[in-house]
Amino acid sequence: MPEKVTPYKDSDLGKKEQVTKMFDTISKDYDGLNRVISFGIDIKWRKRVVALLKKEAPQSILDIATGTGDLAIALVKTGAKKIVGLDISPGMLAVGKDKINHKNLDDTIEMVVGDSEKLSFADNSFDAVTVSFGVRNFETLDTGLAEILRVLKPKGSLVILETSVPSKTPFKQGYHLYTKYMLPLIGKLFSKDNSAYGYLSESAAVFPHGETFNNILRKTGFIEVTNIPQTFGVASIYVAKKA
Repeated sequence: MPEKVTPYKDSDLGKKEQVTKMFDTISKDYDGLNRVISFGIDIKWRKRVVALLKKEAPQSILDIATGTGDLAIALVKTGAKKIVGLDISPGMLAVGKDKINHKNLDDTIEMVVGDSEKLSFADNSFDAVTVSFGVRNFETLDTGLAEILRVLKPKGSLVILETSVPSKTPFKQGYHLYTKYMLPLIGKLFSKDNSAYGYLSESAAVFPHGETFNNILRKTGFIEVTNIPQTFGVASIYVAKKA
């Protein structure tokens, strides 16, 4: 089992409350820092998620841990008639709503506050579910994945974009140095909450990835599970279906 990582080790709050507080605090800095931290490559990764889903022609998509809505906005290109972006952080959603309004996408994208582990949607509600850099923030991973399976329609698709750890030299060593030292430093220089970026690097390092995460998805009940490493393995796209 991976080590449990919480955003604020000196806090009496549970992980869910800590994650909410953390993302509310960094919400206004989040988009800019994302571009800096990933060198803009995260945009390309999201485009690949969109390309994978576009082949399935989903009419309804739930984007869990939508944050400021980057993936939800990109998913418009799938042709989906309804996209729901769900996040536990009102601060992140407020930034996302402004972006959606600016792009005149209010009729297509709905942003809602919600808990990924207690989804307020009926069984078999969505053709597809996406999660971008969010599953490692679930308080109870098994519960969150089971909820995703529940709200997916039969034969519906799940696509997850998440950080992973490169396995090959020298990328493995470079990734370790960057996430342990550079990522928290960048957060300290540009954000009001540098501890948040320390948490993000720590959580990425211990979260199960590759075949280990594939097996967790299979155990939950997903089928046709596969993962596609991105950029030397610093991120992975996981694709699965509901039977």
